[in-house]
Amino acid sequence: MIGEMLVKKIKSVILFVVDGLRPDGLKKADTPCIDNLVNNGAYTFKAKTVMPSVTLPCIASMFLGTEPKHHGVTTNTWNATAHSIPSIIDLVHSEGMTTASFYNWEPLRDLSKPGSLNASFFLDNCEDPHGDLEIARLAADYLLHTPASFAFIYLGYTDAAGHKYGWMTDDYLEAIENADVAIERVLEAMNRSEAAGNAVFIVASDHGGHGKTHGTDKPEDLTIPWIISGSGIPSGFELDEPVSIIDTAPTIAELLGIAQPRVWTGRVVSQIFVKSEEKP
Repeated sequence: MIGEMLVKKIKSVILFVVDGLRPDGLKKADTPCIDNLVNNGAYTFKAKTVMPSVTLPCIASMFLGTEPKHHGVTTNTWNATAHSIPSIIDLVHSEGMTTASFYNWEPLRDLSKPGSLNASFFLDNCEDPHGDLEIARLAADYLLHTPASFAFIYLGYTDAAGHKYGWMTDDYLEAIENADVAIERVLEAMNRSEAAGNAVFIVASDHGGHGKTHGTDKPEDLTIPWIISGSGIPSGFELDEPVSIIDTAPTIAELLGIAQPRVWTGRVVSQIFVKSEEKP
């Protein structure tokens, strides 16, 4: 495997999805926690999502490692045929590893097949500025005491703020800063958990936005940040290879030492496995 020496160290991969997070919004907002992950990890602010650039098709693509034309989720209503493709949650659980999910947008319940989650926490509060902080509190309390090989933490208020106030408005930027605080709470707990020093953290988005909407092929909608930091990941390394949202699941599988299903069309982001002295 690409990262054979690296994956032996990894006990946990934590995936944060900040809904509707534009890279330029992230750069403009005050986000010390995410900035620290960038400075101590690998990143690109030029990653691409899929069309339609809508939440469920995008996150389904992230978890199923392939595009909507293959998995069939093209709206914010789940397509049952998509369960013929294993999600990263299904894959990790099938290997006897533990999985957990924390989210505040209810349609995400279908990202895994029944029985694939060891723990699942849902709160219907993505329209509430404090909703992301409450999801983070639940995740921090759980992960501090209960190891998870893979955990998904979804923060939805940034997208809600974009729709209500407009992307790149002051209120939208404040929502990004709120998400940064939420992520920091989880990282603080992980640093006190048994996975401390042996975990990898990914911060990504599903799509961007423009005006008060998204879903088009505009660059503002399709361009997302993709940040990875933690055990064995190069520090301060800007990725120069193309990164797609569908590469997320294959990369997580590689980190955990799991073979990628043939039905996935995404690829491993191989540059994160390059040793510091080998960086181009």
